[in-house]
Amino acid sequence: MPITLSFRDEFAILTIDRQEALNALSFSLIGDISRHFDEVENSKARALLIIGAGQKAFCAGADIRELLGRDVEAQKRGAELGQRVFARLDTFPIPSIAIINGYAFGGGLELALACTFRLATANAKVGLPEIKLGLIPGYGGTQRLPRAIGEARAMELILSGRTVAAEEALRIGLVNRMVEGDAIEAGMAFGREFTGHGMVAQRLARGAVQRALQTTLSEGLKIEADLSTLAYQTKDAAEGMAAFLENRKPQFKDC
Repeated sequence: MPITLSFRDEFAILTIDRQEALNALSFSLIGDISRHFDEVENSKARALLIIGAGQKAFCAGADIRELLGRDVEAQKRGAELGQRVFARLDTFPIPSIAIINGYAFGGGLELALACTFRLATANAKVGLPEIKLGLIPGYGGTQRLPRAIGEARAMELILSGRTVAAEEALRIGLVNRMVEGDAIEAGMAFGREFTGHGMVAQRLARGAVQRALQTTLSEGLKIEADLSTLAYQTKDAAEGMAAFLENRKPQFKDC
């Protein structure tokens, strides 16, 4: 199967497994990803890890052979499909972590950019090389990359199509951390820094940060005040404050 979904402890692990094509994204594979997202949403997982099978690639991008000979409407439908599926991660009920273990080009990097967090192994190489084919990114790269690393750096990477190694990706804020050893174990260790917190507060905090990039500071502060007020109304907030005063670990119920 080109996509597998497994569960370990509090994590859902989605693995892209087309190693013969460096885990490239076909349109059917994007559909499979969406269906697996449905499974994750209906599970008890508290975080989603996304990784590529093997040691060479997270995902080398779109399957170029599928892009040839398509008319304008088909090309637009393809772009909208990729955008729609990846955008699901923006409002996913749990955080998502892309573990970039090798090449992440084009659509592969766009998938990683849609995740809440990105980790990179030492051999990771990322980029949006579409310009070299006379194209531009179509699955959200022109929108999410500037939000991740700023307009100037994003413009350079998109217009040059150059490849960025793991160390540079970390330095410019494209990835959160570099990891060593077993990549999935490293992803789970990273995820456990937040999976023990209440999911309601997690969702409210993620929503506040995401909306900060879509509005003015004054409007963003109003949004923060509203969401903060909502957080105070939850049972988790009452438990968290009580646990602090009683010097014990809180037992959150995600409500």
